Amino acid sequence: MKLLISAFFGLCLLSLTAQEIAGPIQPLTGPGGAEYVCDSVIFQDFARRPDGYWLFEPAAPRPDSARVVVFMHGYGAYNPMIYGEWINHLVRRGNIVIFPRYQRNLIFPRPPRFGRNASQGIRDALVELDTGQHVRPIVEPLVIVGHSYGGVVAADLGVNFEAYEIPQPKGLLLCAPGSGPFRGGRLKSYEQMPEDTYLLVMVSDNDRVVGDKFGHLVYETAVNTPHRNLIRQYRDDYGSKPIRDGHNESYSLYPDFDIGKRNFSSKRALSIGRLDAVDYYGYWKLLDALIDYTANGTNYEYAFGNTPQQTFLGEWSDGTPIRPLEVWMPEVVVDSLNRAGQEAMMMEGNKD
Repeated sequence: MKLLISAFFGLCLLSLTAQEIAGPIQPLTGPGGAEYVCDSVIFQDFARRPDGYWLFEPAAPRPDSARVVVFMHGYGAYNPMIYGEWINHLVRRGNIVIFPRYQRNLIFPRPPRFGRNASQGIRDALVELDTGQHVRPIVEPLVIVGHSYGGVVAADLGVNFEAYEIPQPKGLLLCAPGSGPFRGGRLKSYEQMPEDTYLLVMVSDNDRVVGDKFGHLVYETAVNTPHRNLIRQYRDDYGSKPIRDGHNESYSLYPDFDIGKRNFSSKRALSIGRLDAVDYYGYWKLLDALIDYTANGTNYEYAFGNTPQQTFLGEWSDGTPIRPLEVWMPEVVVDSLNRAGQEAMMMEGNKD
């Protein structure tokens, strides 16, 4: 009898295991994919002061030159370990990553100082990279990515880069951007953002930390920046582990970049951080494509335009598509795309 009961529960366990529906793994190629040109990362600490920075360079093989990407952390999230897998991905794709530290701790300095500290870190990092002891930096066109309060800082730098004495950011990816109860570093309008900026604002549908108001503010007021998309990411409960849509979906832990700092943000990251479709097919894909397009004009359809390539978040292991991203674009761009589509159809008709 005991053997029958054990066999029955064993069959039930096998049945449950067989029914598990997993999320996608990292794609092998394309934006967000594991098509790496370097096998390792050189990680250096220049961040003793609150306006310092950490520097990440590609190695094995070490390239002669590399694009520079600036990565702005969220409030208190100045331990690079928190975003480490994403940073590792960027650098192994052949980029240099500057990770400014704009905070001493969770209290000091106050938010109005964040932009000045971040820009000082960027300037100092570029001076260090020019010493000849590093991979030669390709600074223009510069791309900046920022999460949470880092998105607020990135947007500020995107408008006031001349005052901050940094190169113009030609590409901006703001990930769940917002400042919660603080107002330091926020602008009333982003109308002064240059028209040749390529701007992506990605908000999470269930962001209970900062919500989506700041993301909408940037998108709706950057009216002179036609190449801008507002992207919303949703929860999907279809699989065994749901795709979440909270504030910290960009967390991607990597112990090799742990500097040992522990505060509320790093402890929170250690408890909730994980890799899933929102990383590979969301943030990583969008940033890779933004870097590619600003550098050489490729992979625009993966970053902009409400295309299938942009909105696709991968598939569950049974082939069911994960709930796609939702995208908003300026009406002038939509009209332009519609006209282009109509002209293409007319040309095809004339061929017939």
